[in-house]
Amino acid sequence: MPAPQKDRRGALRTISPERPEKAARPEHETRTRIIEAAEALFMLHGFEGTSLRMLTARAGVNLAAVNYHFGSKDALIEALFRRRLDPMNAERAAGLARLETEAGGRPLAPAAIIRAFIAPSLRMFEDARGGGRNFIRLLGRAYTDPSRGLRALMGQLYADAMTRYRDAFRRALPGLPHEELSWRLYFMFGTLSYTLTATDTMQLIAGSKQADRYDARLIEQRLLAFLTAGLLAAEPRENKVRQAA
Repeated sequence: MPAPQKDRRGALRTISPERPEKAARPEHETRTRIIEAAEALFMLHGFEGTSLRMLTARAGVNLAAVNYHFGSKDALIEALFRRRLDPMNAERAAGLARLETEAGGRPLAPAAIIRAFIAPSLRMFEDARGGGRNFIRLLGRAYTDPSRGLRALMGQLYADAMTRYRDAFRRALPGLPHEELSWRLYFMFGTLSYTLTATDTMQLIAGSKQADRYDARLIEQRLLAFLTAGLLAAEPRENKVRQAA
């Protein structure tokens, strides 16, 4: 027979071995469950369409837990994106720094810079079990969301990485006017974003096998060739005429 124990008020009660008391969840576990629930709901219903009530029901927590860990829905959204984007952009920065060290002060090959930028996001794209693939789809939704706050957040999260890579491209392509380079980088980043988020379109256009849509190595090879060709293309004649004038 189980031994009686005292509760917080000093009263005796019996703890049944068949129904042990539920242990409190560690704080980091609760925080992670809230973020993962938010990722799933935001993907299904959008950022504005997901209520805190829906979120607490999915995560199995109360509103106080959400407020304790994040303080607000906006702070939760920022934490959600930082959880994956901060490590990804840190990997990009480390990859670029490694290339620069190996080059010993010489300009980098544009293709090497492109590869260092696209590879981390493609690896996340390949991660189905860990949630990376679903996050990439959510990221695509964030790119097209009309919310100014969300767009400002995206700009903030990418600012450092974009600045470092832009400067690297300028050193690698000194003969390309800065305005023209800015347009080409804009097209390059847009192509990468669409490649990551619009996999169904690829199957419609090319009739590709479903497995190929998530083959990071195969996509990297094709995307790298395409982006490099665009970045190194001859400058439009109209631009040269305008500059001469």
